[in-house]
Amino acid sequence: MSTSPEIMDASIAERRSASPGQLPDDMPRWMAWTITVIDTFSLWTGRIVGWLIVPVIFSMVYEIIARYYFLAPTIWAYDLSRMLYGAHFMLGAAYALSKGVHIRSDFLYRDWSVKRQARTDALLYVVFYFPSIALFLWVSSEYAFSALTRWERGMDSAWMPYLGPIRSCIPIGVLFLLIQGISELLKCIYASRSGKWPQ
Repeated sequence: MSTSPEIMDASIAERRSASPGQLPDDMPRWMAWTITVIDTFSLWTGRIVGWLIVPVIFSMVYEIIARYYFLAPTIWAYDLSRMLYGAHFMLGAAYALSKGVHIRSDFLYRDWSVKRQARTDALLYVVFYFPSIALFLWVSSEYAFSALTRWERGMDSAWMPYLGPIRSCIPIGVLFLLIQGISELLKCIYASRSGKWPQ
């Protein structure tokens, strides 16, 4: 399989590198303000959530050292690393969307005009993205609320951690995705009119 940039880029979205607020001058002020606020929020949540990798690394390194060098395996390291990685994934999804790094196969899409791309994206956001994310938010909120109010515990390990905090990360992450989706839709509307993507 070829790994040339042209082939690899067909599976990866734009990889936006611009900072929030670097928007075209001809964009309506209300639109630019909304996009900037949302993208800045996603940037900061992404930066904060990125630090969750530190306790994941700590728990895994501690477990390996305790297990293999001191013959004292932990009962908590696996659960903690799994829960923190899940939180990392859910809470960082909106940041990934804001940077355009969610995986997609766009071997047809990339050859379309910007206006056609933007109109297609806008249609997909309205018809599929927002309804499914809203449904996911509703279901995951009930799921998290149930775990919190019942003091539910994990039964698949001896540590039996409380699941409410980690399950609460699901609706929070979905809410972040819903908010970032508004910014993405506004970018699509601008691009469908102007024929250029804001970076």
